[in-house]
Amino acid sequence: MADDDTNTASAGGTDPAEHPFSLVIGVTPSPAERLRLTELLDGVAPLLLVADLDELRELIDPGEKAPPAPPSDGALMIDAARSTARWGDREVALTRLERDLLTCLTTEPVRVWSYAELHHAVWHDAPTRRRADVQSLVKRLRRKLGELGTGVTVVAVRGVGLRLTDHRRPSVRGG
Repeated sequence: MADDDTNTASAGGTDPAEHPFSLVIGVTPSPAERLRLTELLDGVAPLLLVADLDELRELIDPGEKAPPAPPSDGALMIDAARSTARWGDREVALTRLERDLLTCLTTEPVRVWSYAELHHAVWHDAPTRRRADVQSLVKRLRRKLGELGTGVTVVAVRGVGLRLTDHRRPSVRGG
């Protein structure tokens, strides 16, 4: 009889912390892939889908902040884990798209990147590749780099694409 009372009490809505459950976390920037995961895992377990690890970190601990990096030696510092850009003692927050674009441009700072290459680097496997998406993102990124007072900016190379103007090796950390 005691077993029945125990089972009834536990099934009757006691503290959920007493009953662990599985949670599936899917990380993918692709809306199509998120939809596919939703269909595949429907009914298996609760499902949390996020576009990137930064979004997941924000959901897990919205108050967590990494300590600021020490002042740089005059080079632009990109903290991929925190999605920030730092120049000297000034820092600006970057969106995931801005961070991915800036990180891409800094991997080969002398190179001219085509709009299609940049679109792929930022939006990954998005079905449309609109030049206006990249141009809009570049405009926002230029404004933020200007707020930092850096000598770094993104310039258009007519008929080819985009590149950085400051060719010192910007530093990317985290990730």
